[in-house]
Amino acid sequence: MNLTQAQLAKYMDHTLLKASATADQIDAVVAEAIKYGTASVCVNPYWVPRVSKALAGFGVATCTVIGFPLGASTTETKVFETRDAIAKGADEIDMVINIGELKAGNDDVVRNDIRAVADATHEGGKLLKVIIETALLTDEEKTRASKLTVEGNADYVKTSTGFSTAGATAPDVALMRKAVGPDFGVKAAGGIHTLADAYAMIEAGATRLGVSASVAILEEAARQ
Repeated sequence: MNLTQAQLAKYMDHTLLKASATADQIDAVVAEAIKYGTASVCVNPYWVPRVSKALAGFGVATCTVIGFPLGASTTETKVFETRDAIAKGADEIDMVINIGELKAGNDDVVRNDIRAVADATHEGGKLLKVIIETALLTDEEKTRASKLTVEGNADYVKTSTGFSTAGATAPDVALMRKAVGPDFGVKAAGGIHTLADAYAMIEAGATRLGVSASVAILEEAARQ
């Protein structure tokens, strides 16, 4: 695989989700996203108004996270968070599923949780990605969670928060791609640090990458 720097940038959600992130650090990530033309900047909900304002007119989306990072908020809370984030400028919503309910086999609960957030997201004309936290799941659970994401009317299924025991792997991305079919979005996130990592995820079926090391990867791409 050999993408140009600009092509690769369009796969990337340039991400800063650390609890310790300061306004200056958020602003730096925004400036990098504008410079390189990434798909989005992904931040915690508090920073959405600042990021959305700074990105206006640059063609870079504002992405935020909901029920993050554990997924165990109530559905009502996730819906409120989603509507609030959209009202304040979010273009894309990355929600975490209820992982415990998935593992217990309560698929209806998981599907309804996703659907409620999907409805709130789509009412605002925005995009929903659903984080299933692959590091905590068996292959059967990863497949089931991916299918529930489709059934819940989301737009993407996403591997990881980046805050659990491990991040994305190419085999997990391939498994998820197989589960959702060829036309559904798949986002790989967590542990993508090099150009080789990024290419491996794309080749496995990822259509979006959640990356904090975006600049290093894109600079590496420019040297190819």
